[in-house]
Parts: sequence; C-alpha cells; structure tokens
Amino acid sequence: MESRKPFHRLDRCATFCFRCLIYNIINNFYPYFHSFKSLNIIFHEGVKEAVKAGENLKKNGYKFDIAFTSVLKRAISTYNNVSEILDCMDLPLYKSWRLNERHYGQLQGLNKKETSQKHGESQVKLWRRSYDIPPPFVDLNDQNYPGNDEKYRFTDKKVFPRGESLKLTSERVLPYWYDSIAPELIAGKRVLVVAHGNSLRAIVKYLNNISDNGFFIGWLNFKAGFICRYHRV
Repeated sequence: MESRKPFHRLDRCATFCFRCLIYNIINNFYPYFHSFKSLNIIFHEGVKEAVKAGENLKKNGYKFDIAFTSVLKRAISTYNNVSEILDCMDLPLYKSWRLNERHYGQLQGLNKKETSQKHGESQVKLWRRSYDIPPPFVDLNDQNYPGNDEKYRFTDKKVFPRGESLKLTSERVLPYWYDSIAPELIAGKRVLVVAHGNSLRAIVKYLNNISDNGFFIGWLNFKAGFICRYHRV
C-alpha cells in the first residue's frame, strides 16, 4: 500500500470522533456474490439483527450526518433497516466496493463445513484466520472474479482482488478510510459505517493499533448486528 504521510495528523483527529460500525454475516463464503440460499438466511437473521442494532442506536439517542456502506446487498439492506428506524433515510449515503467483505478466492460460494471436509480443517482455518496467507486465487475469467460482475463495469478490473488474506483486505479497505471516511470525521460529522466482518475488522485493527499477529486479529470476532462506538475521551 502506498505511503500516506499527510494522514498521520488526520488519524489522530479521527480517533477522537464518533464512529459506529455495524455488520452482518452468514455461514458461507459469500463476500461478493449471493445465492438464493444466502439471501434467505440474511432475510431471516440479518434483518432481525439490523433492527436490533437500529433500536439500540435510537434508544441511546445517536444521530448521524453521513453514512458509508459497501455495494453488497446485505450491507445495503442492513443500512436501510437501521436508517429507517433512526428516521435518517435522507442521509448522504456513499457506497464503495472497498468496504465489501473479504474475497475468499476459490472458496467463494462454498459452505465452510464442506470446505473443511475437502481441504482439511487446519488448512481452512489457516486461510481464514491467518493474517497474511490468502486462499487460492480465482482465475481472471472465473465468474467469482469481481471484475466480471456487471455492477463493477465502470471500475478498472485491475484493482479487484482474486482472493484476499486479512492483510490484503486491510490494504484494500484502509485507503478508503483515509481518503473518504476520515476527512468527514475531521470535519466534525457524525459518521455511520455499515459493512462486513472482515472489512470492519481491518478498520478496528487500525483504530486500536492491533499488531499483525495472525492469531489475535484472526480471532477478533463480532456478533452480527454488533455496534462498535468510538468517541472522544
């Protein structure tokens, strides 16, 4: 990732501002693509968690000025539910593929249990939980390569991952944090970020200055609909 020296000053300011991070997850490797089965799971479980998160935010009186989310349906659906409960559906909303869930390469669309049976539980755990060991990459002509998805037709294909470790996910997410989210916080705005387990894990790791130790960051887990708040002390 390129050097971003000017953002050292901005980072210190941003850590004193309010952030709220929400995400929902399912038990398959479905970061970029959805099947009917995965959408069905999200509808029944993700909506319930999103509503709970929205009610908790409303109960505690939180207000927002701007929101960010990924371009994936489950994150957008979560945001819609939360914003409706908070009566803030008129907020400026910015969507970016850089906040998408981690891309699992050749594991895309596979059930975690079935993948463990095929490759061995220890190997799958290494791919999922180590910080810098990615799963096998997909080919550029593979249907699971994001560059072949119609919704990314106006984005240079070369920027999309063929598979990601947590390290590669962080290198994809943090530039968006630096360039788009942090400046809004520094401007004094109250920011809502609705994303996914691994993309939010990258931000939380950065904000809390967590080391690159694979075990620790790999096991930094949140429950679906989890709200993580950073505020001025």
